[in-house]
Amino acid sequence: METKVEASVAEPLSVRGQGVTVKGVGRTYGSRRADVTALEGVDLEVRAGEALGVVGPSGCGKSTLLEVVAGLQDPDSGVVEVAGETDADARRAACSFMPQSDLLLPWRDALGNAALALESQGVRRREARERAAPLFERFGLAKFEDVRPAALSGGMRQRVAFLRTLLPGRPVLLLDEPFASLDAITRAEMQAWLARALEAEPRTVILVTHDVEEALFLSDRVAVMSRRPGRIVSELEVPLARPRDRRAAVADPRLIRLRERALEALGA
Repeated sequence: METKVEASVAEPLSVRGQGVTVKGVGRTYGSRRADVTALEGVDLEVRAGEALGVVGPSGCGKSTLLEVVAGLQDPDSGVVEVAGETDADARRAACSFMPQSDLLLPWRDALGNAALALESQGVRRREARERAAPLFERFGLAKFEDVRPAALSGGMRQRVAFLRTLLPGRPVLLLDEPFASLDAITRAEMQAWLARALEAEPRTVILVTHDVEEALFLSDRVAVMSRRPGRIVSELEVPLARPRDRRAAVADPRLIRLRERALEALGA
């Protein structure tokens, strides 16, 4: 059964989205044997409030690209601008990053894990829990506030991690394979849930995934990366209005054709 995400709360998290610009970005890692170029000449424009999906082969630099955008790494060449700022500290301040692993602390309950995002900004623990608690029902987590991560399903853990990512209220949301560890049925349910959550909490979004269908369903546009060194080899506009019904969207002939074009660009 799908959980409904209501569009209004007493204190909405939504902030006005701001865009991301990547121009000629390159990133190389040094090693004792040889340098490895992860990214080379990457150009991307993500409009304010747009959801961009990024797909590509394993090891092509997708995660590196997110970390560069987030200010966690500096590019060796090119420029990254987030919300009008190029400085790494300013980029970090504008971005919320959700990695592949949920990284929930096992000794904290679900509410405490979500509230950690506010505590890291200097909010006292009690106040952080009070501010996070009203959102648990909205995100399908009601009655799980006191449950520790080990007793939560994979989907529930990802919801807690997503709520923790949203709580700081930053305009740019970076998602790195958020559902990679889930089984196929749970993954499909979480894709539908995330689509509704992003409608309720608009952000400028960059979603990295290996799943072309997932990228097409959740995004306004999909960028396809080459094998390492990663470059953008194709960009596909998704002509389906949001919000989308997942079952109808994945069966839509337009999305099926885009899937084939994406796979062709991937060389699959």
